[in-house]
Amino acid sequence: MGRRKLQIKRIADRHNRQVTFSKRRSGLMKKAHELSVLCDVEIALVVFSGHGRQYEFCSGESLGNALDRYQTYVNEDAAAKDTDDKPKDDLNALWTGPGLLELISELDVDLLTTKELELLETHLATLLGQTRQRKTELTTEAVATLHEKEKQLREEKILLENQRGKNIFYTQKKIA
Repeated sequence: MGRRKLQIKRIADRHNRQVTFSKRRSGLMKKAHELSVLCDVEIALVVFSGHGRQYEFCSGESLGNALDRYQTYVNEDAAAKDTDDKPKDDLNALWTGPGLLELISELDVDLLTTKELELLETHLATLLGQTRQRKTELTTEAVATLHEKEKQLREEKILLENQRGKNIFYTQKKIA
């Protein structure tokens, strides 16, 4: 008997949902333990059931220590982002300058730290996003202009056809 492919959606039957939750929670805890042992990493896992019950796993000393460590990391990361935002104005001038491509081509990424590489990647991603957005805006404007011109040309064509029809009518009337 093989396994069938399970569609990922909420299980309607309450009993089956509880059984599945229990089995999968146990499997998740087992995988977390295996990962911590095999890779020598500290893992903290917290799961809340649909009824609000808490299940936890920690491979380190205690879940509290792991959560404190996580909170410290989050605070340091937020502080680093705040300090990164201050020189952002200076960097924006650099990123919008005419010699940007020359600067990037001369950049020796082998000499950059991980933090500097992440900052460079962020700026390049932002610049790429802005470039794509501007390109889309220009394309949209060009299409709108072409649609407007097409509309004017159609109206002019109709006007000319009407004038031509009137001229033919008057010419035929004068001949007759």
